[in-house]
Amino acid sequence: MANDTPNPDHRDAISVFARLGYAARGIVYLLVGGLAALAALDQGGQTEGSRGALERLLAAPFGQVILGAIALGLVGYALWRTIQAVKDADHHGKDAKGIAIRTGLMVSAVTHTLLALFSVNLIFHFGGSSGGSSGGSEGMASWLMQQPLGRWLVGIVGLCMIGAGLAHIFKGYKAKFAKHFDMSPQTQKWAYPICRFGLMIRGLVFIIVGSFFIIAAYHVNPDQAGGIGAVFNTLRSQAYGTWLLAFVAIGLFAFGVYSVLEAIYRRVDPS
Repeated sequence: MANDTPNPDHRDAISVFARLGYAARGIVYLLVGGLAALAALDQGGQTEGSRGALERLLAAPFGQVILGAIALGLVGYALWRTIQAVKDADHHGKDAKGIAIRTGLMVSAVTHTLLALFSVNLIFHFGGSSGGSSGGSEGMASWLMQQPLGRWLVGIVGLCMIGAGLAHIFKGYKAKFAKHFDMSPQTQKWAYPICRFGLMIRGLVFIIVGSFFIIAAYHVNPDQAGGIGAVFNTLRSQAYGTWLLAFVAIGLFAFGVYSVLEAIYRRVDPS
């Protein structure tokens, strides 16, 4: 029987790609959270989702080079998520809970692949803009609506997002990420509170985005689905909206820090 365990060279390469991926995801969320926090403080930032934040990178010095590096990292992250899902690298198991988690990892692989392709599109200008930060969610909902039982598919996606959000909040509250970290106690003292806060706020954002999808399904209107940018706009329109926006923006920035810490300290074992 053939041994499908990666050899040492392949394991090293996968580990490098995984760490580049965590770093790339971290950069995206640092941009999203940082720009939104600046906007909340009237310091010239923008309340945009991941795609909008990547678009703004084009105006930065060496923006195309940075985007290319992020795209490569996102592909690496998608590869690692696929290995986590298929090979069960984190030992989630084959029970109902394990299958649900591994399915979520596979979905994450797909979404980050699409974000990498969006980055490549920005660099080489293949066609027009994808609609910025909200285009991804609205485009997905629109495509799903055109399929058989489309509104039900959109609703299921919304429920899955809410489930993922609750899982993030639980993971942050219970510090479930700690078992995957190889971090000194001194670093844990300042890093763990940031990680917990970032995970819980990202979970909250997932729940709101999932609610948008359910509303879109109920009204059979894909335009009512939205991503992080729509979350920011919704928060801004509430009472104390500026403070809510700043709170969530800082939380997403914290999630970016968590991702960067994963790039450095997470145990990565593709076998």
